[in-house]
Amino acid sequence: MTERSVIDSREGYLAAVEAIAAGDGPLAVDAERASGFRYSQRAYLIQVFRRGSGVFLFDPPAIGDFTELQAVMAPEEWVLHAASQDLACLREVGLDPERIFDTELAARLLGMPRVGLATVVEEKLGVVLRKEHSAADWSTRPLPESWLEYAALDVELLVDVRDALEADLAAAGKTDIARQEFEATLARPERAARVDPWRRLSGIHAVRGGRGLSVARELWEERDALARELDVAPGRLIPDASIVAAVRSQPASMRALAAQKDFSGRASRSEIERWWAAIERGRTLSDPPVTRGTGEAMPPPRAWAERNPEADARLKAARPAVVSVAEQLNLPVENLLTPDFLRRLAWTPPDPATPETIAEVLVQLGARPWQIDATAQTIADAFVAARQTRDDTESDPS
Repeated sequence: MTERSVIDSREGYLAAVEAIAAGDGPLAVDAERASGFRYSQRAYLIQVFRRGSGVFLFDPPAIGDFTELQAVMAPEEWVLHAASQDLACLREVGLDPERIFDTELAARLLGMPRVGLATVVEEKLGVVLRKEHSAADWSTRPLPESWLEYAALDVELLVDVRDALEADLAAAGKTDIARQEFEATLARPERAARVDPWRRLSGIHAVRGGRGLSVARELWEERDALARELDVAPGRLIPDASIVAAVRSQPASMRALAAQKDFSGRASRSEIERWWAAIERGRTLSDPPVTRGTGEAMPPPRAWAERNPEADARLKAARPAVVSVAEQLNLPVENLLTPDFLRRLAWTPPDPATPETIAEVLVQLGARPWQIDATAQTIADAFVAARQTRDDTESDPS
């Protein structure tokens, strides 16, 4: 087994850039973060492979500036597996592709039932990859040799996988579909900051009343601020369960909070004054949050039959029709059309709901041309059928 080393010096980095420039063909790229250990989602290792060059393992915090590597790589196709997971942290250090081939997305479009990298590599190349370090703390220094070997294998076979999947896409007549999906992945804007992120607190449904929600919010925000300052995953300071337990037990004093066994975590006692201050703030705030978040006007589909029977009928008619199209194309229905797009169309359809007007709405929602071509007529037909069924029922109550 080849001994791997991390490139963490300016001299080593520039030598690697020169070697990569002398290689040939697409570049396989991957990034390792420290999710679950660090607050940030920065890359702590970036792997690059190119035929004729080899594998290079870069230490982003040590290198800092990747301008030269970006200049070499930008004009070439980058091969990534689940690109949407890595693009943000790559862009954070200045590495931003112009063209990609996403092997996970390609596998989905080909209807493969399992699309994890190890499964795709085994099916296409007959090579078994071990994934024992996928959840490791990649901010660790020095990185163990076994981790580096794992990281190298993530890119070393990726170009071969890309070639096999590209041939399969061509045979299935899905080359253009894949191109549109890859371009959409690149063009997708960064996710907007979530409104009231504290409402995603695990177990928040067990908290009752505005005052309880106010305490939960203050504890969550205090933990988030400390986690950001220390660059530690919030759950490592105090887990969500501890926040909910503190809210529900309503401790009468800081001493009582410290004595609470289910208030745990590495910072549960060392920062007890911080947590107690947050609880006191939450109890005294004059504007506690409302019980429910300020969600969209469109309710969940389970409430449609009562709230909007016409929309419920449209959705129930269109959903199986779209599923049928996905089955004909041998791909997951969520890749054929984002489920939320169909729900929005069913809740507030254009008037009249023709294939053309439905296509216009889908364009506004962000559907790709191939998705619109495959579904607009089917959705329009389903809406007509739903209306006809309702008219027949109303005219013949028996």
